[in-house]
Amino acid sequence: MSQNNRFHKNKAQEMDKIFYIATSNLLNFALPNRSYYDNMQPYTNEQYNRKLNGLYELLKNAKSDIYAFQEVWDEKALQDLALKLGFEPSQVLAPMASNDPASTLTLGQRAQDTPALAIITKHKVLEWQLLTDFPELAVVDIPDEGPYRRFNRPPLVATLEVYGQPITVITTHLKSKRPHYLRDAQGNRLEDYDDPLLRVRAKLRSLCMRAAEAAALRLFMVDILHKTRHPLILLGDMNDVTDSVTTQLLAETSEVIYDKAMRDVALFDAAQVQTSYGWMKDVAYTHLYQGMPEVIDQLFVSEEFLVDGKFSLGEVERVDYFNDHLKQDYEDRFSDHGIVRAKIKLK
Repeated sequence: MSQNNRFHKNKAQEMDKIFYIATSNLLNFALPNRSYYDNMQPYTNEQYNRKLNGLYELLKNAKSDIYAFQEVWDEKALQDLALKLGFEPSQVLAPMASNDPASTLTLGQRAQDTPALAIITKHKVLEWQLLTDFPELAVVDIPDEGPYRRFNRPPLVATLEVYGQPITVITTHLKSKRPHYLRDAQGNRLEDYDDPLLRVRAKLRSLCMRAAEAAALRLFMVDILHKTRHPLILLGDMNDVTDSVTTQLLAETSEVIYDKAMRDVALFDAAQVQTSYGWMKDVAYTHLYQGMPEVIDQLFVSEEFLVDGKFSLGEVERVDYFNDHLKQDYEDRFSDHGIVRAKIKLK
């Protein structure tokens, strides 16, 4: 073999170990003519096709091998989108939004009351599970409501085989900062939404719920990470910024500064550990909250993706944010969140 051919072969092998992974909130992606929220009109066929094509135009630029999605109401809708993006319907994993009557989770009734999480992937799924109940260590009392014991939107955990390497990918959608007001069993309001004092109480409830969800997910991930060399990627809509108390409850990155042993169980913001970091600095945002840009859609990696890590299996080469559509009027946005994508190379 000539030196030139050997160079190209080695280069091709190196490129084969690169994969792209992205997260996107799809803003109530549902099939037409089906009700999802009581106060929302179902999509007409025309509106559905417009949203489907709009989401495709947003996502095609990310060109990812793995997508993690939030706010999926119908698996069938996601299969329509996957086909447009070059995936097969069998590569869609959305168990809590299943339209299949044989599904033991949904009985074909798709997501109900709240949207589901999903993954589409070109890499083999070795196993998957949903996180539903909290460990007892994460259970908290929500003011005026009592113990909070279950995820409102169960995180989706999938272990993928990526070029022979098992990698656990978790997509999550934590409780929003929107005030959580009390309602009766029929869904009727029990509190005055215009009372600024009650609004404080309602936002406290939301914070407690998001914190409990973060703690429950953290406990699950520690069991995967502690004293292992198993790589893990957490991504999704955290509903708060990277340095917030609830997000750091998930990641515990700040603990590493004082205790290097914490690297074993910490998670690292992919944007902060990317090897091309510098040219991306200070340009990122994924959501406009009350008109202010912020990053609430995040992608975290375990220490196995640190380029200088003792147990490194790969590196985050680059993180990109796709957010130009957020500059459009709200009614013209097919998603109200930006897309976060990481380029990762395995060794």
